[in-house]
Amino acid sequence: MATIIFWEKPGCQGNARQKEILLASGHQLEVRNLLAEPWSEERLALFFGDRPVVEWFNPAHPRIKSGEVVPASFGREEALRLMVAEPLFIVRPLMQVGEERLAGFEVAQVHNWLGLALATVGERDPRNCPCVTRSAPAGGRP
Repeated sequence: MATIIFWEKPGCQGNARQKEILLASGHQLEVRNLLAEPWSEERLALFFGDRPVVEWFNPAHPRIKSGEVVPASFGREEALRLMVAEPLFIVRPLMQVGEERLAGFEVAQVHNWLGLALATVGERDPRNCPCVTRSAPAGGRP
């Protein structure tokens, strides 16, 4: 099993559920505060790889939910600048094992990367906080 550096927003219910799943799957966690981390654009970009920029954003951010910020309108550099300035825009969690990194908690992707005890996932999609509805606006991922 893996030791995962897990960047979270402290108090986030979605991150709490994700940690439960990882721990129940036999992984160890080194939990860090996403909001207190000294991010650089270069370092943050390593978590996103070649994924579409719209997938980098936290759909629960109030400015995204209101439609004020439209993730689909951002290029890579502009999105990274925004996220370094305001880390609440970053999709959670960010995870790292060795030199491999991942943003977000897509169950199939995390399972293929690290292995999950899928019976521990449950019915609710652990990808997002419970407050995010299935109809995220403005190009946000539900």
